[in-house]
Amino acid sequence: MDRTDKKLLNLIQHDFPVTQRPFSVIGETLGLSEEEVIERIQKLKDDKLIRRVGGVFSSKELGYTSLLCAVKIPPEEIDQAAEFLNNYPGITHNYERNHEYNLWFTLISESTEQKDSIIREIQEGIGYHVNELPSLKTFKLRAVFKIPGEEK
Repeated sequence: MDRTDKKLLNLIQHDFPVTQRPFSVIGETLGLSEEEVIERIQKLKDDKLIRRVGGVFSSKELGYTSLLCAVKIPPEEIDQAAEFLNNYPGITHNYERNHEYNLWFTLISESTEQKDSIIREIQEGIGYHVNELPSLKTFKLRAVFKIPGEEK
């Protein structure tokens, strides 16, 4: 990752332009073409330095339902279960925790019925019970990652 990549990562975290051609605007800022920006982002994805580029919306305000889920699963099965979870577009992320319930994920769905259906599919697919942990209080968090050598 070079200095331009670091600047790019900071830009897409802090100042992503909301326009018809955001990668063109980012390119102008960095002295790159729109195509070069897209290629760099794709390489960062391929290298697993970023997973996605996209907006963050309030699922509740848009009429969706969301919740945190936790599964107790043998450690040797976590990677396979995580890959299975990655096939669901409504699962924003999953992660391993050092806890009795060691695989956690978030799920966003259009309705309670859809959520229930997805949870049943997941339980059948991974072979373990999914504990649903709906939020009782909403906190507004902003996850911004410090890029070494290119702090904003």
